Amino acid sequence: MPDPARLTELARRLLPPGAAVAAADPARSHPLLPGEVLPGALPSRLAEFSAGRHAARAAMMALGLPLAAIPMADDRAPIWPEGVAGAITHSRSHCLAAVLSGAAGLGLDLEEDVDLPVDLWSTILLPEERDWVLRQDHPGRAATLVFSAKEAAYKAQYAHSLSLFGFDTLRLAFQGDAFAAMFCRPVSPFAAGDRIPGRWGRAEGHVLTVALA
Repeated sequence: MPDPARLTELARRLLPPGAAVAAADPARSHPLLPGEVLPGALPSRLAEFSAGRHAARAAMMALGLPLAAIPMADDRAPIWPEGVAGAITHSRSHCLAAVLSGAAGLGLDLEEDVDLPVDLWSTILLPEERDWVLRQDHPGRAATLVFSAKEAAYKAQYAHSLSLFGFDTLRLAFQGDAFAAMFCRPVSPFAAGDRIPGRWGRAEGHVLTVALA
């Protein structure tokens, strides 16, 4: 089991100032508030869902925000209280949630730090990204990092665009522990060439990415 304190501390370092983060165990159920429902979910999925809401409320309380339900919209995205940006992410063994006061879009993604299967590379990686991946010491893990960063950037932009799109819409570039996700085509309100900044790190057998739009 990853140490939640180490992953939470990594998230605090990566998140922008003023954000709060909390962790929860996705393997057990946590109390839900009225309006927080996941119809027809298997027990394991319901445990993940309740862990995300539990962690999100703990993060909101850390910001001094009142207790509030976080229902699920028809598109399955969390419905955050007015004036709160948030993100929830799970791996098989851990769950993190982060919140930030304001209208920004916040993205958070946690993945096991293992090789991304090669048969997925053509779906996820643009040619420039594949070239970068192949230059890294551990290409499979680098491909997982690209996947995670695209997931975080997608979550961050979704609060503004409410648009679904594929992995080829964003092109990733990395510099140290920072990355930028550039739009290859317009997705209103974003124009082609607009960038979403992010940061990443590794801890406890996981890679964690954070983006802010």
